[in-house]
Amino acid sequence: MRACSHAARSRAFGEVVDARRVDSRCQPGVSSAERAVQRSTTLTGMSRIFTTSFASVYPLYVTKVERKGRTKGELDQVIEWLTGFDEPTLSDHLAAGTTFEGFFNDARLNPDASLITGVVCGVRVEDIVDPLMQKIRYLDKLVDELAKGRSMDRILRA
Repeated sequence: MRACSHAARSRAFGEVVDARRVDSRCQPGVSSAERAVQRSTTLTGMSRIFTTSFASVYPLYVTKVERKGRTKGELDQVIEWLTGFDEPTLSDHLAAGTTFEGFFNDARLNPDASLITGVVCGVRVEDIVDPLMQKIRYLDKLVDELAKGRSMDRILRA
């Protein structure tokens, strides 16, 4: 079977992806029930993104939202809502080169974060089993919503 863009995106985050699950998303005729069962096997082991510096990904988030007409301030507001980090604390993490694992270990995750639902790179964020990967995908989903032009009230689940 041929590889698809879903597999490439997942590999970019260092995820170990079940080939059957990726191929089923690329083939018409596979039911959503079959995909739901296969989703539980998305990740195995430790992902490479856990040890990636948050500071190396943050400029990519900024570029993405600014390209879509949003501001760095709005991005920082979204990150503050999710993690509880104010501007100086966020700057400290960026300067220190904190990994995603350390970044989210220090965070006080917003109690409403569980309201974040949807699909990032073909994976439903609410179905991710690994808590750290789920937090990273929550952030990815919020950045995607910001870039798509959603209102801040909707992004921040107000």
